[in-house]
Amino acid sequence: MSNPLQQTIEALAKEKGIEPDVVISAIEEAVATASRKYYKTGENLKTRFNMDTGQVELFALKTVVEEVATPAVEIGIAEARDMYRGLYGDSVADSIELGDEMEFPKATEVLGRIAAQTAKQVIFQKVREAERENIFAEYNERIGDVVNATVKRFENGDIILEIGRIEAALPRKEQSRAESYSPADRVRCVIKGVNRNAKGPQIVLSRTDPALLIKLFEQEVPEIYDGTVVIRGAVREAGDRAKVAVFSRERDVDPVGACVGMKGTRVQSIIRELRGEKIDIVEFSEDPIAFVTNALSPAKVQRVSIVDEQEHVLEVVVEDRQLSLAIGKKGQNVRLAAKLTGWRIDIKSEEEQRRAVEAQFEGLETAAEEPGAEAAETPGDTDTAQPAAYVLAGIGDKTVRKLMAAGYGTVEALAAATVAQLLDVPGIGGKTAEKILAAVRGEGETAPVATTLDTEERS
Repeated sequence: MSNPLQQTIEALAKEKGIEPDVVISAIEEAVATASRKYYKTGENLKTRFNMDTGQVELFALKTVVEEVATPAVEIGIAEARDMYRGLYGDSVADSIELGDEMEFPKATEVLGRIAAQTAKQVIFQKVREAERENIFAEYNERIGDVVNATVKRFENGDIILEIGRIEAALPRKEQSRAESYSPADRVRCVIKGVNRNAKGPQIVLSRTDPALLIKLFEQEVPEIYDGTVVIRGAVREAGDRAKVAVFSRERDVDPVGACVGMKGTRVQSIIRELRGEKIDIVEFSEDPIAFVTNALSPAKVQRVSIVDEQEHVLEVVVEDRQLSLAIGKKGQNVRLAAKLTGWRIDIKSEEEQRRAVEAQFEGLETAAEEPGAEAAETPGDTDTAQPAAYVLAGIGDKTVRKLMAAGYGTVEALAAATVAQLLDVPGIGGKTAEKILAAVRGEGETAPVATTLDTEERS
């Protein structure tokens, strides 16, 4: 049966969530500290907790040397052997060698009240340090997890919450502007980090981090929890709007439908948890054009063109009435879509695109009438003499001149033409004709037209 002190140690260790060995080590160090203050002899004092008696034993350690220079920490080999010979016999005495350490028991009963008080302070300090280290190690491994916390108090805009017996902070910058709390309110937060400071580890929580949104979906959607549906990205402007990109590993499972749930029950529970934050769930695609089209939901996109693949720049054309919806309040929809996809998105309405094409045609007409314009047609100069406007329009210089020569000098005239009529223009094939009509009408094609047309012309 364990002694009373050992029972106390085990109870303290259980209460603080630390190992009993940590408490025992703290007690041994506390008694050693108190002993040094009491004896003040310069001896090398060592303590050891006796599990059988429940007492802390105190020893003075002395090193065996040939000649003693410091009596407090050294003992001569001849004296040491004589001492052991009288206690244990010749065989034990003869085994003592230079450099061995001998223990000399010292009394602990004489330490007194002040030493006992010092020991008590050291014990509490060591136990507190061990407890803090355990808390740091535990929560540092849980960064990104969602925890249930209770609002305790408010400090300079920060909210102090309790997770079990531990306090955590919800800084002002990690709070959603759409939310307000009162003491004793229950809040679900994501652990964003753990900081070390003089008062112990501080757990930092967040209500704005996208990780909270991802974890809430994992909790509400079984298909995400079991890995059938994967979240490929999430962005938020906390309190206003969020976008989540999802992907299904099984062809028969609709990732968006799984997240929305029957009559929207699953996503609605998350919206309630986030105090009414609007959530757009979009399907992820490896094709950037399809992904951007989905990400701009709920706006409907007419056409998407890659402007610069290396710089990740896209141009999106939408109907005039869809422009404000695609951009969103204060640019929020397109901003979130750009963050989600990783592409810079330039949105234009059909009317803006039409004006741009008309302006480019007018520029071509002017260039054709200017003296020396025909010089651009000389052999070998086609590639280098092409104005920038031709590339932007998606139509090569030579092709435009052929169209103008055939009577298609305006956008309206070209848009009204059919593929069969364009085939009558010398040098224009069926595929090129379709590309031209798609470019001027803003229909069907989503890839840049200029690259295809230029290739055909050069061939």
